[in-house]
Amino acid sequence: MEDDLNSTIDPACLQDPPLAIDVIRQLDVFEICLYSMLTCMSCISLLLYLEQCLYIYKTLPYPKKTTTIWISGAAPVIATMSCFGMWIPRAVMITDMTSNCYFAVVVYKVLVLIIEEFGGSNEFLRRFSGKGFRISTGPCCCCCYPCLPYVPMTRRLFFWMKLGALQYAILKTALSVLAIVLWTNGNFDLSDLEITGTAIWINPFIGVLTIISLWPVAIIFMNTKGFLRGINLVPKYAMYQLILVLSQLQTSIINILSLNGTIACAPPFSSQARGSMLSQQMMIMEMFIITLINRFFYHRTYDPHPCEEHDNDQNAKIDLQPALVEHDV
Repeated sequence: MEDDLNSTIDPACLQDPPLAIDVIRQLDVFEICLYSMLTCMSCISLLLYLEQCLYIYKTLPYPKKTTTIWISGAAPVIATMSCFGMWIPRAVMITDMTSNCYFAVVVYKVLVLIIEEFGGSNEFLRRFSGKGFRISTGPCCCCCYPCLPYVPMTRRLFFWMKLGALQYAILKTALSVLAIVLWTNGNFDLSDLEITGTAIWINPFIGVLTIISLWPVAIIFMNTKGFLRGINLVPKYAMYQLILVLSQLQTSIINILSLNGTIACAPPFSSQARGSMLSQQMMIMEMFIITLINRFFYHRTYDPHPCEEHDNDQNAKIDLQPALVEHDV
């Protein structure tokens, strides 16, 4: 029975991803146009990013400019790596790892950017020390709003928040290098879901590290976003979250669909290789659009964030308005 089943499967569906030259040879007119358009999109994204880096370097002060360059480069870097993975299917493992490692650093840089908008760590602590921070935010405790109390901000809590975001950038890179080394030796295979496989241990551990790193960033953002509306922090954070969903969740869903055979084999691409190819193509288009949107938010200058005394004066004026109205009545 198994021999009959195997005889009906194209041998190409059981092979490794094709070489780049094999991909080029089997392209028809539509695929040539598609690949050319996606390649142009990734090149334009990279060129826009390089021009934006030059603008940021000239207009923003240090260290804010380096942090902004890191964050705004997430979409162009992912688009460029996806373009390499589209043309060279056997390099998808390396290109995906490179994109994920870069984004792991971006997660920490988002936290750093918020802190730098307040003048740095010391100024942030001086301003918010002792004030209650709501910790019932995603991805860990978004459903525990009535249960979790407000936690006062202290230097120790601030240190653990920064460490929680930083550990992902360090451990994700280290585990990615380990996974690539094991992959070259044939010990790391995403399709191997046995308990003895390395992928079944490394990937869930990376998922836990991701959740731990996203939580402190979300806490800082949710408790400070009202002070930073003048620099469009909310849409910038939304773009960062969108990149996270597309690069992590969308890719994982496509990989799962390809592993269980939902995405059909199309020689010379196996089911898993075709799923990776579709993921790379979608990622290029999505990151190109995000690059254009990010250019609107980052390719401009903002007024300096007002000092705490200015905020207190504004809040005092707002508090006095109801009292004056009541006095007049």
